[in-house]
Amino acid sequence: MSIVNVGFQVLPKTKGDNSYQIVDKAIEVVQKSGVKYEVGPMETVMEGELDVLIDIVKRAQEACITAGASEVMTYIKIHYRPEGVTLDEKIAKYR
Repeated sequence: MSIVNVGFQVLPKTKGDNSYQIVDKAIEVVQKSGVKYEVGPMETVMEGELDVLIDIVKRAQEACITAGASEVMTYIKIHYRPEGVTLDEKIAKYR
């Protein structure tokens, strides 16, 4: 299976002003997963096998619910190329 990039953004619906703390729980799921990732101001981008990354997104959504969100809207972007695509090739020239 080829390496892909998946970018995702969770938007938890909450009562109160704790949406950043809930998003932090979603990011913790990514951090604990062991995949390569970059957290940005609007989304988190991961690198790996598509099935693995989609499972991480599902677990991140569930973490938001467990942390107190009543619902979660999730936006997902997938960059697929048969020979694979890496985060480094996209951002190396900016580092």
